[in-house]
Amino acid sequence: MPASRESSADSDEEMNEISQVPSIPDPPIPLVASYTYHSPTPTAAGPYILGVDEAGRGPVLGPLVYGIAYCPAKYEDELNGLGFADSKTLNADTRSSLLGSLSSDPKNLGWSVRVLSPQDISSGMLRRPPINLNKQSQDATILLIREVLKAGLELSEVYVDALGATKPYEALLSSHFPGINFTVTAKADSKFKIVGAASVAAKVTRDAWIEGWKFEEDPPESSSEQSEQPWSSILGSGYPSDPKTQAWIKSSLDRTFGYPSLVRFSWTTVKVVLEKEAHAVEWIDDGQASLVKAFESGSGRDKDRCLVTRDLGLSSVDML
Repeated sequence: MPASRESSADSDEEMNEISQVPSIPDPPIPLVASYTYHSPTPTAAGPYILGVDEAGRGPVLGPLVYGIAYCPAKYEDELNGLGFADSKTLNADTRSSLLGSLSSDPKNLGWSVRVLSPQDISSGMLRRPPINLNKQSQDATILLIREVLKAGLELSEVYVDALGATKPYEALLSSHFPGINFTVTAKADSKFKIVGAASVAAKVTRDAWIEGWKFEEDPPESSSEQSEQPWSSILGSGYPSDPKTQAWIKSSLDRTFGYPSLVRFSWTTVKVVLEKEAHAVEWIDDGQASLVKAFESGSGRDKDRCLVTRDLGLSSVDML
């Protein structure tokens, strides 16, 4: 882990907590690509209800995690008594305990997460044409629901925390999964316990990634290189408004190479810092480079002639 942890004892305790989150690789590794985790498939008879929620949509650092939770419709009363709620209203210990509850009855309860890496978020949003965050979120939700169906579970009701306009999103999901009743609504994690459970799965997974982040750019542990990290491991929550995150962004910039892959480069927060503080870079493709070289190497009769006349072999206006 990064050397700036307060003590090795604290670091070991933190690593043990992280390793207990089933959706996090053990031992922790750099997050370089998006991935999906599924708990064991429940075996109780259906039909099932399913909830969808996310954690980490707004942060400039780290992954966006989409979570789902599912149980038989007849199990809903028992689920309602387990204490699930909007994960933002719960403290870390309670969320961790609830994830344990979600994993404690594999016959009736299941959950999955889709972890979108910062690299994939940025590459999608910066490509032409861009894949905006709404589209990436929709794709993650559709993938998770499709894989639950592939596992052989029958879904009757799906509740989704709102992503923009609710009715168009309901129609989109219904077009992909006819026969399932979709409810897309604001604050679904407070209205439906199954969405609260999904919220817990997503939040605990994202927090574990942030708290135990391993920088892809670190030298291997077996390496003899002992260079000091140019960035701190005190990341804060990752939200642009967090003072600790602001301090990390300010102190961790390499003016030539920018930031490590923890950062979402498509966020305006980072774009502004790079434009103001980083070294300016002019990119020239191979075709442009050859033209520039030909122009700069002109001598004698070709000196100071424009590229068009030189490329066409024109020596005077009369030749046109």
